[in-house]
Amino acid sequence: MSDKRLTFKEMCAAFDVTPRTLRYYEYIELLNPDREGRSRFYGPREQARMTLIMRGRRFGFALEDIRQWLLIYEHEGTAAQMRAWVTLADQQLQELEVQRKQLEDTVAELRRLRDETRATLG
Repeated sequence: MSDKRLTFKEMCAAFDVTPRTLRYYEYIELLNPDREGRSRFYGPREQARMTLIMRGRRFGFALEDIRQWLLIYEHEGTAAQMRAWVTLADQQLQELEVQRKQLEDTVAELRRLRDETRATLG
């Protein structure tokens, strides 16, 4: 990210999120923008945090897990955060494997039912 501060609107556009989402991330203390009057500005720190939040969401992490993970960096530093990340990633990979198996089973069942129905039709 650049050293440029982004406005609320620019932040929404840069990360392709709705204003409601960005406000919610602030509400649950994932982000803490600079405030000048009623305006919010997001510096490099908040932009980097948002990058990590979006990556975590893409991988399926709960917002509370992401929040806790970001807090580790603030209180314990990079090494502790990296160790926590590895643990979270291991857990999420296991969960994704379970979900993949469930999805594969569902697809197989749907194909089987479709094929049976097609055969019934003639």
